[in-house]
Amino acid sequence: MTTRTMKTLIPVAGLATATAIALTSAAHAQDMKIGAIIPMTGDLQAYGETTLNGVRLAEKEINAAGGNITVVVGDTQTAPQSGVDAAQKLVSIEKVSGLVGALSSGVTIPIAQSVSAVVGVPQISGASTSPVITGLEDNDFLFRTVPSDAGQGAALAQVTSERGIEAAAIMYVNNDYGKGLADAFQAAFEAMGGTVTQSVGFEKNQASYRGELKAAADGDAEHLVLIAYPESGQTILRQSLEGGLFGKFIFTDGLKAPELVEALGAEYLNGTFGTTAKALETEGGKHFQDAWKAEYGATSEKPYHDTAYDAVHLLSLAALKAGSTDPVAVRDALRDVANPPGEKVGPGQFAKAMELLAAGTDIDYEGAAGSQNFDTHGDVAGTFELWEIQDGQFETITVFEPKAM
Repeated sequence: MTTRTMKTLIPVAGLATATAIALTSAAHAQDMKIGAIIPMTGDLQAYGETTLNGVRLAEKEINAAGGNITVVVGDTQTAPQSGVDAAQKLVSIEKVSGLVGALSSGVTIPIAQSVSAVVGVPQISGASTSPVITGLEDNDFLFRTVPSDAGQGAALAQVTSERGIEAAAIMYVNNDYGKGLADAFQAAFEAMGGTVTQSVGFEKNQASYRGELKAAADGDAEHLVLIAYPESGQTILRQSLEGGLFGKFIFTDGLKAPELVEALGAEYLNGTFGTTAKALETEGGKHFQDAWKAEYGATSEKPYHDTAYDAVHLLSLAALKAGSTDPVAVRDALRDVANPPGEKVGPGQFAKAMELLAAGTDIDYEGAAGSQNFDTHGDVAGTFELWEIQDGQFETITVFEPKAM
């Protein structure tokens, strides 16, 4: 029974009876399984652990507040077929009501096309940023709690131009994420008067990238915009430095990983800057940071643990709103709990959200990663962080919204 149906019972059965029915339905809706499709191995392994920690933190808080969710994990191995296989197992064997992930757009998209949209299970990625996802034919089963790279490309171009850099070469991982972000950056940078001297794609997990590096260095650019994941990125950076091809780098979200600095040395990466989706400071964000530190002992410099945390909350709240763990019903309720109008609830307020939904009151979830208002494509707007490696540490310079082009 949905909350909307419960409202119609109030004149007949009375407020007390309707509330009791709503509470019973809400409690039943929270007895649910959520699948987490995360790269615990492969090129994005460096982000897998922190993403899973974000998922586990949400699971712990929700259950402590009176919920009853179970998270089941599948390893995508940062590979499309492995991701599809993991998602299929979670859906067909574990009978999950929704999926959180994947991280790589090149894995998220085939999962959406082969599993989520076909079987009818909502999927929320907290890290897949490819612009391709916006127009994907996914039967409205694919959502994301992170803004598109159409925004990150403009943000990166803006800060690059503002630093007086007039020319740059690009190397990008040859998948939906890399190509989409490279194109978005180039279009925005050139619109601002900059020059992209070369744009070179590369395949993951190669022993040598010297050929691609030489092709990218064909021009007068001193800076290399590297759109990669940590494992391949480390190889590219090392070979670039060894070959004297590029010594100045601009990173995107996929390389905001302390492991790179540890492996290559701060003296080679100090001054490198980049962008990552990041929310402005809010009470919900502060709660998340405090809860994370209490649970794991330190803050994390890596992105996408907060967006994964939000995805778990949204699926759980949608089940409450729907009064059902049926995947289609959960999907249909996602925008009801994520978007205005409604009373705002956020991290640390799951018990309050349960009470409001049980009473038939609309809610609007404002997450750890900011407002999670899904548009017709399942996309969210967002702001971006400009960070710089200083003394071997990733330091936030500012959080901003890109200027309109």
